[in-house]
Amino acid sequence: MRVQVLQHVPFEDIGAMAPWLAARGVIPDYTRFYDDGLLPPVAGLDLVIVMGGPMSVNDEAQLPWLHAEKEFLREAIGHGVRVLGVCLGAQLIADALGARVYPNAEKEIGWFTIQGVSEDAVPGDACCRFPAESLVFHWHGETFDLPPGAVRLARSAACENQAFRIGRQVVGLQFHLEATAESAAAILDHCGDELVPAPWIQTEAAIRGVDAAVYAEANRLMGRILDDLVGPASP
Repeated sequence: MRVQVLQHVPFEDIGAMAPWLAARGVIPDYTRFYDDGLLPPVAGLDLVIVMGGPMSVNDEAQLPWLHAEKEFLREAIGHGVRVLGVCLGAQLIADALGARVYPNAEKEIGWFTIQGVSEDAVPGDACCRFPAESLVFHWHGETFDLPPGAVRLARSAACENQAFRIGRQVVGLQFHLEATAESAAAILDHCGDELVPAPWIQTEAAIRGVDAAVYAEANRLMGRILDDLVGPASP
């Protein structure tokens, strides 16, 4: 399996997706937009993982590589490559497919509950289905409209569109199921100035104090989403 990771900043990597890939004997290739930003040919790719970052999809004037990244995502999706977007990555997918990305009513930073959406689900299709409630790690100030053909998978009290999928090929997650204590700490170290008092922003102490079992449960859900998208590991 050929996997390409699109990474926007050094401190937002694939986290708990790394052992999932390793269990399948996969060493992913990287496009690091903070470095050379070289994108591979789409042909031969099986999965593209689009990670997060503090920039906006609307920052093309300041970050011209965003245009190339969106073109790459459109091409990959058009060629049937499976694509998973995390936070900014989900917003990039939505934007690349023609949906609007804009400031959310509230910034959402910390561990908050999302609700799995049942009314939008395809009857009899459990692909990427979320539980009724899940505690997940958020760090975003923008949100997106659903792109054409997308099914909403989850919402929260602060954000209506938390996750979507398009068929069994594309999944966008506004939150970080891949988060580990180490990756969350890295974001805190680089973006902690965003932790201002607000209804949906936790304190640094609250974020750092989350129990390991909470990360483990989120990571298990991440693994199940990947299994649904790509297929489980061979016995």
